[in-house]
Amino acid sequence: MHDDERYDDDAIVREFRGRYGTGRTARSPRESAARIRKFRSVIYGYYRRHRRDFPWRRTDDPYRILVSEIMLQQTQVARVAEKFAEFVDAFPTVEALAAAPLSRVLAVWQGMGYNRRARYLHELAAAVVKEHGGRVPDDPEALAQLPGIGRATAASICAFAFNRPVVFIETNIRAVFIHFFFHENKKVSDRDILPLAEAALDRKEPRHWYSALMDYGAMLKRRHPNPSRKSAHHQKQKPFEGSRRQLRGQVLRALLAHPGVTVKRLSIVIGRPEETVSAAVGDLVKEKMVKVKGKALYL
Repeated sequence: MHDDERYDDDAIVREFRGRYGTGRTARSPRESAARIRKFRSVIYGYYRRHRRDFPWRRTDDPYRILVSEIMLQQTQVARVAEKFAEFVDAFPTVEALAAAPLSRVLAVWQGMGYNRRARYLHELAAAVVKEHGGRVPDDPEALAQLPGIGRATAASICAFAFNRPVVFIETNIRAVFIHFFFHENKKVSDRDILPLAEAALDRKEPRHWYSALMDYGAMLKRRHPNPSRKSAHHQKQKPFEGSRRQLRGQVLRALLAHPGVTVKRLSIVIGRPEETVSAAVGDLVKEKMVKVKGKALYL
């Protein structure tokens, strides 16, 4: 049960749409400004009463915020909240992460899925130490050059770690703008959302504004059909069970427990066909997550 169950989103949004309509444009600059002010007040009003508490919101340490942002890619917030403390306890600084062997990083990462992100974190830590003197860059362009960080993640790190007024869109933010402004549309492009996102941005406190947007978006996904399905960029996630992604995770876990096994032995341990396991191992070798010595496999 969530503490926001009594929040009457339906009534609030009906009033908003009735007063200001929907879509990217307004009838006049004055109406446009009023619409943005009302939208911001609704989002902040919800945030004041129902804000979520996460460990990465209790710090302004750029390294820890960077770790949380990589973890939050493609993983539910509740799972990240469980794993985050363990990860930063094991690697409390960017220097500690850079110095650790990849096998150790992968071992701590287990349970998060998408293990490639652990390798990216390891590589970007080394890059931050080597190229930036151990200081996480506060520039979106510099951040986007690091492994595993795209433009949206770079902007998010800048907003949360450095309170920079950058504009970006991620899944919860996208859901909120579609819910308020584009609920009658299908295949909504981020190009249509961006002008609204820029107009609504709280340039004095972008850190709090983006937290508020994301909390509102999380509430929407619990209580409504996911508005992001109306996005032109929405992609339905493929089933995990039986997927190549599941197999890759099984291979890494098996190698953590049984370093030096052969592909044949690995297929027996995992219980998957040797040919299939061999193909997954080949991918992991190319990605430098698995090493081969003779016939033996290691992380």
